[in-house]
Amino acid sequence: MTQFVAAVGGLFISISRDSGRMVLLFLEALSWLFRPPWRWRLFFKQMEFIGVNSVFVVALTSLFTGMVLALQTYYAFRMFSAETLVGATVALSMARELGPVITALMVTGRAGSAIAAEIGTMRVTEQVDALSVMAINPVQYLVLPRIIAGVIMVPLLTALSVFIGVFGGYLVGVRLLGIHGGIFMNKIYEFVTLSDLYNGLIKAACFGLVLTLVGCYKGFYTSGGAEGVGRATTQAVVLASVLILTSDYVLTALMM
Repeated sequence: MTQFVAAVGGLFISISRDSGRMVLLFLEALSWLFRPPWRWRLFFKQMEFIGVNSVFVVALTSLFTGMVLALQTYYAFRMFSAETLVGATVALSMARELGPVITALMVTGRAGSAIAAEIGTMRVTEQVDALSVMAINPVQYLVLPRIIAGVIMVPLLTALSVFIGVFGGYLVGVRLLGIHGGIFMNKIYEFVTLSDLYNGLIKAACFGLVLTLVGCYKGFYTSGGAEGVGRATTQAVVLASVLILTSDYVLTALMM
């Protein structure tokens, strides 16, 4: 019994410590947002790394997500003679839920892990300490550009994901299953509003903040050499994915 209580208490202390450190890291990064020097080169470099380099994997994943969603909803709706609603269902699902979540998870796996590994390697090789010695704030130099790039680029990737997902649903629904193209698009115009897309983009911005902050945090507090870098990278992907799915429910409940 004593060991169980100790294990639960240790877990609670660990979660509290990590949460507090992460919030403080975010607040420190936020405090540098309007203070010079503004490192535009680093900012655009991270936009390219997080956003542009993730286009292919996000587009490919979204295409097949829209295709399989159209296929599944068609056979479900056919039992109720409601095949014409396939387009609206695909568009709503991609805009409100699947687009932001799938994009964030793909970017987490591709860019979030790399952020943790890169900063973690700099930490264990004392490059972060070297920045401080050169009078360069490590949070402003390493964390802030990645957070800003994540908040901006993940919503843009989400918009691309929604478009390609609907396109994939159109290919399957119209070209493969024989739904009339005009009806398919008309139902999208009828049921999907701009607020649906706005809600998805707001979620995507929050997810971008989460995945970059977690990656930076895990990398910034890495210890234990090469083994510690691998452990931090794994923890960053797992924790960011869990927080994305958890925050998705919270944001959905608030936006209903």
